[in-house]
Amino acid sequence: MDRFRMIFQYFQSNSESVMNGICGLLALASVKMYTSFDFNCPCLPKYNMAYGLGIMFLPPTALFLCGLILNRQSLVMLEEWKRPTGGRKKDLAIIRYMCSSIMQRAMIAPVIWIIVTLLDGKCFVCAFSASVDPEKFVGFANVTPTQTQLLLSKVPCKDDELVKNNPARKAISRYLKCWSQALGWSVLLILIVVAFLARSLRPCFNQAAFLQTRYWSNYIDIEQKIFDETCCEHARDFAHKCILHFFESMQQEIKLRRFNAPREEADRGEGEEDHLRGITDQEQMNELLKSWYYSKPPLDVSQATQRQQSVGRERLSVPWADSLSNRGNAPEKPKTSRQTDV
Repeated sequence: MDRFRMIFQYFQSNSESVMNGICGLLALASVKMYTSFDFNCPCLPKYNMAYGLGIMFLPPTALFLCGLILNRQSLVMLEEWKRPTGGRKKDLAIIRYMCSSIMQRAMIAPVIWIIVTLLDGKCFVCAFSASVDPEKFVGFANVTPTQTQLLLSKVPCKDDELVKNNPARKAISRYLKCWSQALGWSVLLILIVVAFLARSLRPCFNQAAFLQTRYWSNYIDIEQKIFDETCCEHARDFAHKCILHFFESMQQEIKLRRFNAPREEADRGEGEEDHLRGITDQEQMNELLKSWYYSKPPLDVSQATQRQQSVGRERLSVPWADSLSNRGNAPEKPKTSRQTDV
């Protein structure tokens, strides 16, 4: 149980690295899904393009949505965007930074899927085989337009009887695969150039504003985690006290059966931390949660810091005064024999 708790705490404290790992796993899963997928083009004039483009773009859309769902910062960003202003103003720069971070991670797996499909070329050939100009290829002479469209739609199906021995089929297939791979490498090159420019040009902008935005975006995420943990501790303590109160009439039976929970609760002492924070009923807890949502406290802890400093000074001043008073009231040391003789 302690191991699972440690793993859960690690995931909570390292959410950014965990999300990077999840995005990497989604990217690997997208490649594995495509390689294990049995691609069968319908080879019909009206359905080739819909099927090819659907295989090329529908799974990336699903992977993109999975990336948004698995990233808990997307929910934190939406809550920060939709929450009432209350006692704390909203900063649009923080929301934009969180949105950019979420989108970058969620787009990794879809982009890899699209690049892999373009480099493979099957989807591209299936989608655009009927759109090729037949005059560029030999083998379509003395063929009516209807038959031409039918033959072009049969290009992805190399085992079909109509185009099995047609020399134009291989030429069209190679032509479309070349275009597909050229687009795939172009997209990959553009992404690498954009990433390089983003890395190299970022120091040219205001780094102070970037650090501030990153700090407060991390603060919002950590604040939500700590609030959830505190609510869990409060709910656990509240439930524990309610259950003990329910079994209060059965204390004698509990003691006989050695379920001495009330006695253990008393033996823990008054110094144990109480997570109830003065909340004693359901209405007070509902009002507290409503107050947290509608009017979050401002980001100012100066009053709490001053209060802690004053308490610390009082604690330090008391033993110092006692030591001074003890020094003033200390009895005189008895004179030695040498002092009396002198």
